[in-house]
Amino acid sequence: MEKPEHRSTGVQEPGEEYLGIGGLFMEMLRVFLLAVVIIIPVRVFLVQPFFVQGSSMEPNFQDGQYLVISELGYKETPIGWGDKPAFVVTAFKEVSRQDVMVFRFPKNTEEFFIKRVVGLPKEAVEIRRGKVIIYNSEHPDGYILDESAYLGLGVVTSDMARMELGENQYFAMGDNRTASYDSRMFGAIGKDKIIGRVLLRAWPVERLAWY
Repeated sequence: MEKPEHRSTGVQEPGEEYLGIGGLFMEMLRVFLLAVVIIIPVRVFLVQPFFVQGSSMEPNFQDGQYLVISELGYKETPIGWGDKPAFVVTAFKEVSRQDVMVFRFPKNTEEFFIKRVVGLPKEAVEIRRGKVIIYNSEHPDGYILDESAYLGLGVVTSDMARMELGENQYFAMGDNRTASYDSRMFGAIGKDKIIGRVLLRAWPVERLAWY
């Protein structure tokens, strides 16, 4: 005896309907969490969104990723709502070595760059045989900077003659050294050009990370 032919009625099975609702709920939850992660910090903690463009910071930061930049402490910052802020933060936070920062391109302040800080004010930086050498008051003869935490295997840093940094100047490079236009080419970055440091990678969600 033949079995009755199964025909689609266009009606979802109970299990399928549950999965659909569950998927919609999860998507709504992801959107809500993304809003919490991005919008609330922007309004409360004085941060700024930033989209990565290009490959100069690969593999750590890739083209199209959405970052949140902490501005507080890197420039004069009004605190409060409306045209009359309660007070203005004028003290500058010190930029730390190996921070990832966003700054205005010294040769065109309408452009924004993202790079990693390598050299600090009043230091000197040299690149010899692919190694970054830092000279400062504690190491007048120089020491080799350990970059293993963020540089991939096989990354080559082109050699560069010793560069002296002024009182408010920084030396920064991209993690993808062969594809980065940075301080090796355009020189030191003044403190007044710094927008802030990377605080959070907010998108894609599966690569969300605090810094």
